Parts: sequence; structure tokens; C-alpha cells
Amino acid sequence: MKVDCPQCHKSIEWDSSNPYRPFCSKRCQLIDLGEWTSESHAIPLKDEQSEILLDPESVEEMLSQMPDDFFKE
Repeated sequence: MKVDCPQCHKSIEWDSSNPYRPFCSKRCQLIDLGEWTSESHAIPLKDEQSEILLDPESVEEMLSQMPDDFFKE
């Protein structure tokens, strides 16, 4: 199957021989990673999610409701 590289839009073959898929190269993969780390790319929150702020008391309350073995591996 052919797909376009999300960075440079070059058409590439989507198969296991390309370790950088969906990108065409390591270069395009790193450019995309840099855009995410610099926050040029972001996943938008829904309006109601952006309104939710957790105060320390509510976090402690949520944690106290977890089973004792919740954090154990």
C-alpha cells in the first residue's frame, strides 16, 4: 500500500521494510518529533476538558479511593 509521508508528502510503500513508517526517513521522523516537543503540534482539548482543574485535595481524595494494590506492579 502506498501512503504519503506526513512531513514531506513523498509517496512511500507502507510495509515492514520501512522502519520509519509512516515517515519516509529518519529525517522526516525527527522533524515531526521536534514539532511535537516544541508544541507546534498539539492535540486540542474539548472546551469542558480545558475547564477541569485539579486541586491537591481532590487528587488526594481520588487516590484514597484506589484499592491498596493499585500502584503495585
